[in-house]
Amino acid sequence: MRTYQTLDRAEVETDRDILTLTSATSSVIPTSVALRREGIYLAMSFSLGPAELALRLKTADVTRALTHLQPADGLQTPRQIGSGQAFLQVGLQLNGVLLLRPTLVSDANGMISFNLSLEHAARRALLTWLELDPG
Repeated sequence: MRTYQTLDRAEVETDRDILTLTSATSSVIPTSVALRREGIYLAMSFSLGPAELALRLKTADVTRALTHLQPADGLQTPRQIGSGQAFLQVGLQLNGVLLLRPTLVSDANGMISFNLSLEHAARRALLTWLELDPG
């Protein structure tokens, strides 16, 4: 069973156009997601303590996947954005929680993923920052 870290706070640095998502509850190992626009790309940094997984995906691919998500029961992440070696899986739960699984695949023997759930405030902030309807 996957264990998800909940992110429920959002902060926008308007001068640098960076969105940072964090957890309101303090943790021994802090978790955060930082996003920044770089032309047609979206630079994404997923941090768990000192470990970081960074992805650089096309913004259009991310927004397309987010706008076409349909709510599903459980911990499903049906959309995948990126390549076969580095990608972001996204899913939407029935209660409106957005699931993110940034993944780096080494080869057929293993991979590393961060399992993150964005609660309503963080999800709305992400969609608003991406200029999508937070509905």
